[in-house]
Amino acid sequence: MDLGLKDKTAVVVGGASNIGRAISLRLAKEGANLVIADIDRKQAEKVVETVKASGGQATSMMMDATHYDEVKGTMQKVVDQFKNIDVLVYVVGWDSLMLFVDTTPDLWDKIININYKGMMNCCHSILPHMIERKAGAIVSIASDAGRMGEFREGVYAGAKGAIIALTKTISREVGRYGIRLNVVCPGMTPPASPEAVGEYGGFGMGFYEMPPEMVEKATKLYPLRRLGKPEDIADSVAFLASDCASFITGQTLSVSGGYTMI
Repeated sequence: MDLGLKDKTAVVVGGASNIGRAISLRLAKEGANLVIADIDRKQAEKVVETVKASGGQATSMMMDATHYDEVKGTMQKVVDQFKNIDVLVYVVGWDSLMLFVDTTPDLWDKIININYKGMMNCCHSILPHMIERKAGAIVSIASDAGRMGEFREGVYAGAKGAIIALTKTISREVGRYGIRLNVVCPGMTPPASPEAVGEYGGFGMGFYEMPPEMVEKATKLYPLRRLGKPEDIADSVAFLASDCASFITGQTLSVSGGYTMI
């Protein structure tokens, strides 16, 4: 199926590691002009090299999504270089698992800034450009924790739930301009290998070293009886970003093996 992404410019914020990496590779495979905006420039360059080795087009830009001025400047650089931004994907995420009563205000700020405020920074920076062009697709990665809550992920769940709510609101505000926003909620999605995650990959839950009995226990939580693969998420994001989803906006899609059925 031709998704109609060839020669479109796609910015993947957090596109260097794990799910973000898979999304970057998927969009590049569809022929998009890929821009990886990531705080981990070294890991992003590895993905760029992989894309180019396969004949695709990609570049990387160093960017901290939690700094508004930096985000705005980076988005302008992309527009200056490629003339437009057709697709924006926000993949950045981070958490520290603990009971809410054990968290601190400083931890709240970090989790909210990375998971939610960064998404706001990106949307606020790029929407005027998309409104002027009367076209654009934004896909944000949230979590089923934001749909149903999750043990030891209170602040993270709140931030991901905020992404879902904001996406619905913006969708109503900018739909008249032909701009679509949707959310994908992954389930447990360990990286394919340690090399798929860089220094700032945010994947500190130790899934590489999970003993077989723990993996078996985790898979039983999923009706499809397996954990997610980064490619599972990438395929859904590519679809929602494409012309094939031209009548879909304001929606939240759980790609979690049936872990939630909301």
